[in-house]
Amino acid sequence: MREYLKFYINGEWVEPTEAKTLDVINPANEEVCGKISLGNATDVDKAVKAARAAFPAWSQTTREERLEVLGRILAEYQKRFGDLATAVTEEMGAPANLAQRAQVPIGMGHLATAVEVLKTFKFEEDRGPTMIVKEPIGVCGFITPWNWPLNQIVCKVAPAIATGCTMVLKPSEVAPFSGHIFAEIMHAAGVPAGVFNMVQGDGIGVGVPLSSHPEVDMVSFTGSTRAGIEVAKNAAPTVKRVAQELGGKSPNIVLDDGAFAKGVGRGVATMMTNSGQSCNAPTRMLVPKARMDEAIAVAREAVSTVTVGDPNGNSQLGPVVSE
Repeated sequence: MREYLKFYINGEWVEPTEAKTLDVINPANEEVCGKISLGNATDVDKAVKAARAAFPAWSQTTREERLEVLGRILAEYQKRFGDLATAVTEEMGAPANLAQRAQVPIGMGHLATAVEVLKTFKFEEDRGPTMIVKEPIGVCGFITPWNWPLNQIVCKVAPAIATGCTMVLKPSEVAPFSGHIFAEIMHAAGVPAGVFNMVQGDGIGVGVPLSSHPEVDMVSFTGSTRAGIEVAKNAAPTVKRVAQELGGKSPNIVLDDGAFAKGVGRGVATMMTNSGQSCNAPTRMLVPKARMDEAIAVAREAVSTVTVGDPNGNSQLGPVVSE
């Protein structure tokens, strides 16, 4: 059983200020598979202060220096590919094939893209008599979900590293293993102390103090609409920049004049990916009323071909994480 009881603050693995833990449940068998510490406002304050102290130096690094750091992060990420895939399957039930084919590689893609964009990114641009200068925002607070844990972590962290920001990450307490391993990757890559910090915990204990902290300049949150409303409220008194991707249901629209059966079948297959636990999962389908029976028959056939079972086996569909 995994025990990830320390937080990553200022380049070190540190004990939480309070010995309070949370069991992590494997959704495939509903058994306890690990334990993490739950952070609080004091832990968040320590992490934010470390990020604030690191910002002046990190924000003045050159493009070349940040490219080198991103390259090292990518190299360490690739070394831990197998560990990350195993962790994702265990923590949120992604079938092993999906973890190895998509959940983990997508993080590599974000890092590689950050490198390519940074190489030619224009931080200064002349527009007539005006010069537009793009500078790092400052200290960023990142709150990420459980459905695509590495995707959401890396797509926030990589651009922040590239642009010279420092940060505090709160991974989802539902799927915290991959976030912990990612912090190990950042440490192994030699990211300067304080640039990247991680505090595990829940929304009340860590999310609220992080999104309301006066020394945090930007909050990026991905999760439910309910929690997103609270993040926006918490950030408002200090006028933080807030970026959010919130929950929703995406519809497929299958028209009468297209490849109808193919459209319905593909829609069902796409929805099934990651057990439907994706922001872009087409979990509704709008079809012409006259072809409803046909659509149902095609959908039923598409579902019948999907293998459901143990995510560590050859299944295509694993469990849902929670109700």
